[in-house]
Amino acid sequence: MRVVIGADHAGFELKGKLGAYLQLLGHYVHDVGTYSTAAADYPDYAEAVGVVVRAGQADRGIVICGSGVGTSIAINKLPGIRAGLCHDTYSAHQGVEHDDMNVLVLGARIIGPELAQELVRTFLAAVFSNEDRHCRRLAKVRALEARYGGSLLDS
Repeated sequence: MRVVIGADHAGFELKGKLGAYLQLLGHYVHDVGTYSTAAADYPDYAEAVGVVVRAGQADRGIVICGSGVGTSIAINKLPGIRAGLCHDTYSAHQGVEHDDMNVLVLGARIIGPELAQELVRTFLAAVFSNEDRHCRRLAKVRALEARYGGSLLDS
């Protein structure tokens, strides 16, 4: 699988560990940065991951910041991105199976590398169910994106 991964400075170390882990599992990894622990802004890396997923250059994305909250907010602003902040395996697979989640968001200051690896493995192994009820709900999510293309706060 083609996986794009990105992080701000708080997620830099975990990103490196997960990138190596993904390669060990045989996945192609596209690393969009950051490439150091120097202060970096999470929206930049959320956008970089989202752009690659939206363009079809990666099957799934992973983005990391300190808590995962800011990054989750930022990346979900991109149309077509369905990102979930997951710190448990149930959410990591259920988000894909029911909600067609295409980006996993992690908080490097919340979870350790072993749990992060388990979450990544679970996320990548999951498949959208295509059940009628989930397709209906996903269509409603897409309709929301179309209806509210931008934020009222942008003006």
